[in-house]
Amino acid sequence: MQIFFHDFRYALRQLRKNPGFACTAVLILGLGIGATTAIFSAVNPILFEPLPYPHGSRIMMIWYAGGDGSRIPQTFHTNRELVERNHSFEAIAVMKPWEPALTGADHPERIDGQKVSASYFRTLGVAPALGRDFRPSDDVLHGPRVVILSDRSWRAYFGADSAIVGRDIKLDDDNYTVIGVMPSAFDDVLAPSAEIWSPLQYDPGDIVSQQTREWGHHLRMVGRVRPDISVVQARSDLDLIARSRVPEFPRPAWASLDRGLIVNRLQDDIVSGVKPALLAVLGAVILVLLIACVNVTNLLLARGAQRQGEFAMRAALGAARPRLIRQLLTESLLLAFLGGAFGMFVAQFGIRALVALSPPGLPRVDAIRLDGTVFAFALGITAVVGLVLGLIPARHAAGGDLHVGVQKNSVRTASGQQWTRRSLVVAEVAIALVLLVSAGLLLRSLQRLFVIDPGFDASQVLTMQVQESGHRFNDDGARARFFTQVLEAVRQIPGVASAAFTSQLPLSGDFESFGVQFQSDPNDNSEAGFRYAVSPGYFEAMHIPLRRGRLLDEHDVPDSPQAVLLSESFAKRKFPGQDPLGQRVRVGPDIGRADRPWATIVGVVGDVKQASLALSESDAFYTSTSQWSWVDNTQSLVIRAHGDAAALTPAIKNAVWSVDRDQPIVRVATMENVLATSEAERKFVLILFEAFGLVALVLAATGIYGVLSGSVTERMREIGVRVAVGATRGDILALIIRQGIMLTVFGVMIGLAGAMATSQALITLLFGVSRLDPVTYLGVIALLAGVSLIACGLPAWRAVQIDPARTLRGE
Repeated sequence: MQIFFHDFRYALRQLRKNPGFACTAVLILGLGIGATTAIFSAVNPILFEPLPYPHGSRIMMIWYAGGDGSRIPQTFHTNRELVERNHSFEAIAVMKPWEPALTGADHPERIDGQKVSASYFRTLGVAPALGRDFRPSDDVLHGPRVVILSDRSWRAYFGADSAIVGRDIKLDDDNYTVIGVMPSAFDDVLAPSAEIWSPLQYDPGDIVSQQTREWGHHLRMVGRVRPDISVVQARSDLDLIARSRVPEFPRPAWASLDRGLIVNRLQDDIVSGVKPALLAVLGAVILVLLIACVNVTNLLLARGAQRQGEFAMRAALGAARPRLIRQLLTESLLLAFLGGAFGMFVAQFGIRALVALSPPGLPRVDAIRLDGTVFAFALGITAVVGLVLGLIPARHAAGGDLHVGVQKNSVRTASGQQWTRRSLVVAEVAIALVLLVSAGLLLRSLQRLFVIDPGFDASQVLTMQVQESGHRFNDDGARARFFTQVLEAVRQIPGVASAAFTSQLPLSGDFESFGVQFQSDPNDNSEAGFRYAVSPGYFEAMHIPLRRGRLLDEHDVPDSPQAVLLSESFAKRKFPGQDPLGQRVRVGPDIGRADRPWATIVGVVGDVKQASLALSESDAFYTSTSQWSWVDNTQSLVIRAHGDAAALTPAIKNAVWSVDRDQPIVRVATMENVLATSEAERKFVLILFEAFGLVALVLAATGIYGVLSGSVTERMREIGVRVAVGATRGDILALIIRQGIMLTVFGVMIGLAGAMATSQALITLLFGVSRLDPVTYLGVIALLAGVSLIACGLPAWRAVQIDPARTLRGE
């Protein structure tokens, strides 16, 4: 231990004697370790840590299998059948979103929540911290109005009142009794923003009637497998139920279970969409850490060359090789731990940035923090980095005949290390190329996405969601009057060019489709399209072009024949070479009923991107809000402004509240922000890769400069001789620059192979760009060549300034 403290003190003195070297190494290592720690803090809870539930690996998501293998939500009656007939699950629950309005404050607040079956929390394995869980008697048709609060909503809305259990709160004009409060550590991974839960209260009795909400595919299903049953057995059990029908549970065609069920572990299910992106980012940050280590290793080798005389003298005085190696490892470990300490500050800043930049769909964002696991990870990589950094310089310092170093100056003994340092620079260039190619591919992909026509003009458009609630809106007539009055009030605001309501907003996450039946093919009920119930003026507000016929207007009222518009691609697909105007269709949830009147296609409008800019799903139909089967209680208000749309927000909110002050307004955003947010995941990954690529580029340039600078110092005598025998300045410049360019060429050759291999991991994030896109590769090579030339410039200029007479006299 005494020897260790002696080595430690000596290492500390050495760093104090060379503050420039120490600060540079600590800064580089801190950036590498800090960035790696920050990314690990995000990846660990999402991909690696078990779910925050007891025996979370036994919790499964159960989906209805679509024809293309897609996951489709379940129906309530399917849930009933699986609950009754399965032998593998100790609990199964279903859930759907719920957004009640909490009234009583100055302005109503819409709370994110869920309607769940009584077994929901039991399935997750979590009980309320205060009060009780839901009981089966709570989850019956017209049952008691009860809610369980999250710890966050309990504190935010009710001041952490310990007497909240048993108290009534007003939601959507109804009194609900609070029966429980969830623990502060509870994380609802199925609905991360949920702050309140209430029983589903569906009707289990009327299973024969197929035109009820209980047969709609809108419920997500989760189940907990029994301890004595494997996941494979649970899947087999559900497959058997799907294949074997029983009279007690009749199934309509759209819920037949003929294609079986999809059963995934909950953790695998919630991360499936973000896993490729997170793994790509994790791989990128490991490359950044690697290039930081390579850079610092080069610094240590250069410093070791300068200390060769010191090592030789210590060897001459009796120091053994293991003693010298231990001393150098102690110095590298000290550097690494100083870098790790600085890296923790970098990581803290990085974690805040990650949370701020995280896309909306990223699960478990609240779990991204600097905790014990992350700290242990940082400590571990710091120790590994310290050892790795010390091994190569220690081997070089102690590997040769140290006694010879007494008779040589440090300049001449550096030559043995140049090959190693050049190899490390080649590695830096190769890693930088891999990161820059990845960033370039993502950038080109995002550029391709944002030049795609979304089907509307997003400029100068403000959107917000208006949601009515309360018993005074129990009938469609009251709802229709409310939205009509709001629209009239909004249109009176100075600066508003046009305004309208729509049932769903493009690229906002809304995703609602209904069946479409064409009279020309009445036996085909398989068609479906996005449903837009819109008020007059919607197409003018969004600048959606009319391709044929007319738009919906004030004459399309309930008593007139129903008018329908089709999207352009839908019309072309169903009526190739024909005029779709005047054709008759049925749209909605009950298109199979023979007594349903036919609607008439009166127009065709341009295609609109609904789910994503990257998807070509554009089959859609439009109908007037007044001619749809019901009036939606949640509608998106779209306002086109003459100037700055965002500046109209306060006036438009006040106009809505002038009609009814108890109605909440949410999701306020310009349409340009909605458009940008729709591709937030790709943008998130791009920002990280750009940052990592920039760091790698700077470190690679630094490495080239360092090696060439050391080479000029080492070759001063050679350069002096060349100048003395007639070499021009151009010859010397070419000599040094050629050396730097050759390092870059070798690095590019290796990096190209690496980039071609690693770009495979980015395929799911690319759009309209091949992973072998030649423009990206050539652009990155040109960038590296330019930076390399700049890095070569200073050492080359220094070389041409060498005075041969002075150099030869010094020798």
